[in-house]
Amino acid sequence: MRIAINGCGVAGPTLAWWLRHYGHEPVLFEHAPALRTGGYVIDFWGTGYQIAEKMALIPDLMQDAYIMQKLQTVGRRGQTTSSLDIGIFRNLVDGRYLSIARSDLARHVFAACHGVEARFGVSVVGLEDSGDAVSAKLSDGRQEQFDLLIGADGLHSRVRSLVFGPQADFEVPLGYQVAAFTLTGYRPRQDLAYVSHTEPSRHIARVSLRDDKTLFLFICATDLIGQSPQDDAGRKAMLRRVFGEMGWEARAILARLDEVEELYYDRVSQIRQPVWCKGRVALVGDAAACPSLLAGEGTGLAMTEAYVLAGELARAKGDHVAAFAAYQTMLQPYLARKQAAALKFAGFFAPKTQAMVVVRDLLTNLAAVPFLAKLILGPSFRNDLVLPQYPKP
Repeated sequence: MRIAINGCGVAGPTLAWWLRHYGHEPVLFEHAPALRTGGYVIDFWGTGYQIAEKMALIPDLMQDAYIMQKLQTVGRRGQTTSSLDIGIFRNLVDGRYLSIARSDLARHVFAACHGVEARFGVSVVGLEDSGDAVSAKLSDGRQEQFDLLIGADGLHSRVRSLVFGPQADFEVPLGYQVAAFTLTGYRPRQDLAYVSHTEPSRHIARVSLRDDKTLFLFICATDLIGQSPQDDAGRKAMLRRVFGEMGWEARAILARLDEVEELYYDRVSQIRQPVWCKGRVALVGDAAACPSLLAGEGTGLAMTEAYVLAGELARAKGDHVAAFAAYQTMLQPYLARKQAAALKFAGFFAPKTQAMVVVRDLLTNLAAVPFLAKLILGPSFRNDLVLPQYPKP
């Protein structure tokens, strides 16, 4: 089958790889003119890691990965308030755990799709499902026929809005906003450490990257912002206003905001909808069931959805009705559990009161005690989905 995939982040190319593996002809569309760069660093483990192993991607990912050593929180004067050896995380998942820039992961998955048709600067802006095929209206004015069309276009999915309705019908805001950017030559540096400072409803973190770059992550409660800024100038002004009176290194970081050329900014939300597929159209990744940026496993879950969708199409020998139904039945309860867990985890980053900040730091310190680590952290790393094995092509 010839299958259009709208979105070239992580879910889209993963789906394209597996569809080609089973003999289909995927075509990737991406609104941006090239693969996206920048963004934030993710922790990569669980079913996503297993799928990357099946795709023989781990050696490539390790070239750009960071094997982080320490999670550290600090007070207003920079004094350590909690510290945790990240090796504990790796032990909980048998060593199958790494940290990597999301854009680097996407780049490696896309590179593995060498030979798959990919059109950058072109995206699906309209569609018509005749029952026998899907006619896709493209942003370059062309109209093309496909057997299936898959929306892998993220939290703000265009395909979802075209087929299922406006985003507001499915989006559940979690009450936080997030910004991320990198600076070159920032000091101090602490290699292989995630260092953060939290005050009520606000969180700043930094991670040292290669080439003398440092990634910064800012998280705050939405009610501190007022009207959401619409451009980078407004976003930088908001960051200065909301975070300017924080302690630690806040002022030194904000003093260099004018150097930032690529600023990631979004609200923290989940997508919850009862149906992921309709006719010859289906959704994968954040377009279907975004667990939120703060969930800690969203990228791996997107890869899981892509793997299962392609596998069910193979198992059903191209019967998309049966494949779509099996895909939803298998993964919707699993994603619902992950979304519920993410709601609890979001408060880890920006607790609403100082007392909650203190409790979080206390729990982090307790997790450093080996016999308590599994009790405190185990549920977050529990994997209760066994990846299905699909027929070989």
